[in-house]
Amino acid sequence: MEAAEDKATTAVLRPSLLKLFLSFLGLGATAFGGPAMVAHIRTLAVQKRRWLDEETFRSGVAFCQTIPGATAMQTCAYVGLRIRGAQGAAASFTGFGLPAFLLMLALSVLYARFHDVPTVVSTFGGLQALIIALIAHAAFTFGKAYLKKWQDFLIVPVAAVLFWLGLSPILVIVLSFLLGIAVKLRDGSAFQAAPAAREPFPLRAVVLILSLTAVGLSALFFLDRRLFELSLLMLRVDLFAFGGGFASVPLMLHEVVDVRHWMDLKTFMDGIALGQVTPGPIVITAAFVGYGVRSFAGALAATASIFLPSFFLVISISPFFLRLNSFSLFRKGISGVLCSFVGLLAITSLKFGIALTWDLPRIAIATAVFAALMLRVNLLWVVLGAALLALVLRL
Repeated sequence: MEAAEDKATTAVLRPSLLKLFLSFLGLGATAFGGPAMVAHIRTLAVQKRRWLDEETFRSGVAFCQTIPGATAMQTCAYVGLRIRGAQGAAASFTGFGLPAFLLMLALSVLYARFHDVPTVVSTFGGLQALIIALIAHAAFTFGKAYLKKWQDFLIVPVAAVLFWLGLSPILVIVLSFLLGIAVKLRDGSAFQAAPAAREPFPLRAVVLILSLTAVGLSALFFLDRRLFELSLLMLRVDLFAFGGGFASVPLMLHEVVDVRHWMDLKTFMDGIALGQVTPGPIVITAAFVGYGVRSFAGALAATASIFLPSFFLVISISPFFLRLNSFSLFRKGISGVLCSFVGLLAITSLKFGIALTWDLPRIAIATAVFAALMLRVNLLWVVLGAALLALVLRL
């Protein structure tokens, strides 16, 4: 009798794919604040719908914080995966990200048409000061979260100097992984007993994603080399963005501005500003970059590519996360990578700061934004306030 009741309860709590999609679509439309949205995902999945228990959700968040990609997006995929498998992961992941893409696409179109209008120029002049404060605050947040031992502080200046000298941030990340192992080699054992994986491996979904990705990239290679290059770039950015969406900024900056010169630094900063106006993770800036490179097709290709690795890693690594995380060397390497982003983000904010013409209004905006973020003011109000102040001051 009890078994029958438990089965009936599970059936009630197990939503349809459409309901899962619509639930996360509504959440994604108000997903301001980046990683802070994890709390709202918890409210939906654990408290309101009771799709997952607290322990399962916390394990999922820990997993998503370990792998590269936008943490909030990946948490949505993890919730869907645990409820309805790979199809559920796709439904929740797509629903959460769709509002951000549509709004960023609309803003990219408007920006391309009106960015030379004096009022728009003055507004973005203030928002560029906002972005510098945001990136500096992200560096501070990373440092507070990941710099725990004296060895961690050795990695930060190394990463910062290498990035400043022009080394690819991806190489910096790889070196930081190895440095994290080296400086912490004597800190605990190298291996711990690995628990068995508890989740089934979604082989069909993994094969399908890899096959479609290979076919899509092959088609772009022959049909449009610029779209192929754009897609490959965004795949690589997301694959190395450990620590959440802000970690993608130095990677994208290096490739889009410094290496390929697809846009200048100030335009890229404007794209990040628009990414903060939209709901969802900051990596939606990829849609802005894609639109600048190849209009609508570029925005679609860049967005799909910047999110694909995040989704793929969730469904493919989740069954083995406990086993992988049991390796002490792996954890030390990941710790080194996370520490390196303190240096990468600090140098990125410095580059942005050098590119901007500073005056008293911009200094006031940057200072006010940083202070508001330290006081944990909602990001949406911070962005809107900075934009309004820029309009009033007519920078």
